[in-house]
Amino acid sequence: MYESSKDHSFMVISAGTGINLALGVLYTWSIFKGAIRESIASGAEGAFNWELSSLNDPYAVCCLVFACSMILAGSVQDRFGPRVTAFIGGILVGAGFLLISTTTDYWGWIIGFGILVGIGIAFGYSAATPAALKWYPPSKTGKIAGIVVSGFGLASVYIAPLATYLLALWGLQDAMLAFGIGFFVLVGLLSFLLVSPPPGYTPKGFIDRRDENKNNVTRRNDFEDASESPLQMLKTSTFWLTWTLYFIGAGSGLMVIGSVAGMAKSSLGEQAFIAVAILALGNAAGRIVAGIASDHYGRAHTLAILFVFQALLMFTAASVIGAESTSAIILVLLTSFIGFNYGSNLALFPAISKDLWGIKHFGMNYGILFTAWGVGGFVMSKASEIIRVESGSFTTSFYTAGIMLIIGSGLTFLLHTHPVKRQRREIRKNEKITKETTMFQPK
Repeated sequence: MYESSKDHSFMVISAGTGINLALGVLYTWSIFKGAIRESIASGAEGAFNWELSSLNDPYAVCCLVFACSMILAGSVQDRFGPRVTAFIGGILVGAGFLLISTTTDYWGWIIGFGILVGIGIAFGYSAATPAALKWYPPSKTGKIAGIVVSGFGLASVYIAPLATYLLALWGLQDAMLAFGIGFFVLVGLLSFLLVSPPPGYTPKGFIDRRDENKNNVTRRNDFEDASESPLQMLKTSTFWLTWTLYFIGAGSGLMVIGSVAGMAKSSLGEQAFIAVAILALGNAAGRIVAGIASDHYGRAHTLAILFVFQALLMFTAASVIGAESTSAIILVLLTSFIGFNYGSNLALFPAISKDLWGIKHFGMNYGILFTAWGVGGFVMSKASEIIRVESGSFTTSFYTAGIMLIIGSGLTFLLHTHPVKRQRREIRKNEKITKETTMFQPK
């Protein structure tokens, strides 16, 4: 039992990051896909017998199921707390890997990796961030969300080389068995460290802008914290705008992540896992940097800049990735920056959700918003693989994603019209005026 009077913020943020370090195995799919492709090409007895255009299907289904399950997982987290939710996630992820370790059947992998692992990741992921955010003040929302979700992005740094080693040592099936056991044990143990603050807990550094004081009694009484229910949220145009932006940002990144090892084969050969690991470093860094930047410069401004940068990277990638003359250095730089920009979405959108609709229903509200991540990943990774098989390259996919990102960058400015955003801008403006007036008053 933990003492409710103690500050467990560091323990909770560490446990949440650790859980995400396990669940981020999703981003290593391109390594598993390469092993399946080689098995198909071998034509040996007992080898995989899939259509090449379906190689991304378990990954795409996992993204979709992960996102859709976040609604249920968020509801469970809001009702039963982070411990129970994360523990269920560990059981499901372990069960999914155990299932795919026993079969080469297409539907076996759809059920095991696509459905069981997808649901399990949702339960673990939905428990980690809300638990950590409750221990810190609103001024650190972006930073804390970025740190916790960085574990998910950083996972491929160790899982990619580990998977490559285990595949060479034991083969695909036994490697999946090892991952299943490992993830079940790790997530299960860390789940017990996810504790919520006691009732009435006040985070260090918290400033309640609703409290009256001698400088601004009326203004603070006019301000109300956001606390919208899922149904109220769904009725707003801002939700659907935010959903669309998430679809574009996440889908563009997941399209690359699902195939990065294959893209890197021509330049890096058997060391293609390095591109996966480098992308993961960028992915993790993007979550932390974007989270901190958004706390200082605003979510919408940060998102707009990153969308433009990601679009430029997509246009560049369209002309260089897959070309025989592409150097390993250029490929590594591109994948790291694409990973950085993609990762920023996973810090910015939880923070946007909390800003606009509050912490009370955060688990379910963000779960609903997160469906954009899954639909984007499913649609864009599936479409890009079909286009690649038919055309022989990812060029069309990259150009399409780049255009969508440019449009998305323009749409971000509509976020400024939300009533909560207008109220908070007014508060900051008035606080600045009050501060300056007080500064020049004679003492």
